[in-house]
Amino acid sequence: MKIFTTLLLLTVTFLLAAGCAGPTTPVNPRTVIFAPMTYEIPKAERFVLANGMIVYLLSDVELPLVTVTAYVGSGGIYEPAEKAGLAGLASAVMRSGGVAGSTPEQLDGELEFMASGVECSTGADLGNVSLTTLRRNFDRTLELFGGVMMTPAFNQARFDLAVKMSLEGLRRQNDDPKGVAERELRKAIYGSHPLGRYPTPSTVKAITRDDLIAFHRNYYLPNNVILAVSGDMGRPELEAKLNAVFGSWRKGNLTLPKVPWPEMTMKPEMLSIKKEIDQSVIRMGHMGITKDNPDLYAIRVMDFILGGNGFNSRLMAEVRTKEGLAYNVAGYFDVGRKFPGIFLAETETKSATTAKTMGLMLQLMTGMTREPVSEQELALAKESMINSFVFGFTKPEMIVNQRARLEYYGYRPDYLEKYRDNIALVTRDDILRVARKYLHPDKLVKVVVGDDAKFDKPLTTFGPVRQVIP
Repeated sequence: MKIFTTLLLLTVTFLLAAGCAGPTTPVNPRTVIFAPMTYEIPKAERFVLANGMIVYLLSDVELPLVTVTAYVGSGGIYEPAEKAGLAGLASAVMRSGGVAGSTPEQLDGELEFMASGVECSTGADLGNVSLTTLRRNFDRTLELFGGVMMTPAFNQARFDLAVKMSLEGLRRQNDDPKGVAERELRKAIYGSHPLGRYPTPSTVKAITRDDLIAFHRNYYLPNNVILAVSGDMGRPELEAKLNAVFGSWRKGNLTLPKVPWPEMTMKPEMLSIKKEIDQSVIRMGHMGITKDNPDLYAIRVMDFILGGNGFNSRLMAEVRTKEGLAYNVAGYFDVGRKFPGIFLAETETKSATTAKTMGLMLQLMTGMTREPVSEQELALAKESMINSFVFGFTKPEMIVNQRARLEYYGYRPDYLEKYRDNIALVTRDDILRVARKYLHPDKLVKVVVGDDAKFDKPLTTFGPVRQVIP
């Protein structure tokens, strides 16, 4: 009864206040003019330790947490072809194999007790070691993190286990049709380049524990590391703690192996991978661009309109919404950081609509090269991209990691600050020009994984077919 009385009084008060305010003119939402949205990207503090380790810090006292991510100049492109998979194994056993002074079991147990996390991963051109912990456990977690970075033990039993797990993963890799399609597409586009190279049972079996030790010794050097730190920590305290853990880690002579530039000639192909499944997996692509391409921003807007914008993209509107051929469909340039990335168009559809879906996707890609996009498409793309930009900076760790990645990959220091302005400058003519220059529907490598006996048309409709046995 008391709650009801309170609500009644509030309602009466609101109505009286509204009546006293006098008549108001209805507002048409279509004519409302809002002030331009502004957003200033928070700055991260940058400093360098005496041993050459670069540190980015963004303090945040809202929660008693600290996160650290190390960006290490390593990756699969630097491993020997005959030992493909070495970088991944080295990363896995760095974490699982214990550190100097702690067995694997002790390392796991201590981190679990503190509710802390230390993880390692590697990609084609980047190694990561990360730390998450409560503020009160930062000192000890940082010591263990430092051990993983500087003195991993590479326990033999854990190495043997990692090899077995890798071989089992390879044995089962063809169970995933999407994984098969993406792997074979990249192999066809990149050819013999390291970016088109994948581990095999023979290359994994050729890797020894000594190879892991040598890989770590060559690449895990303080002058080859950028740290991104966020959380409840100020610079003086952080710098003192980092020096206490990493101060004795000496610079090394860093010489990254020379990796050749991939062959840029586009060679169209139609690849068929037979798999008795009810749904076809379709992947199409060709060589793309690097991050420093002067047409990057126009290409980004083109991506948004063609296939990088969910339900508002042309591919999604036609292939899914209008024709009902697929649940998901996309097409975009996966921009390369150190080497050219690829243009990728992807979808899955039932077997009986395989050729129809491919034909429609090719038609939509070709359409981008024929006529300018509409003013409405351009306006939606630019407004959406500019207004959603802020969501890449909602957490301190996202902000500081953005800064670290930009330096790691050699972006211009003002890349983020000028991103929205550069997107805003893109015109319809720019999009037509870059579509004609960089998008080549007639030069795509096309890969289909599925049961060709159930296709609506033979794949020879799209050119000579090369059968691939993965």
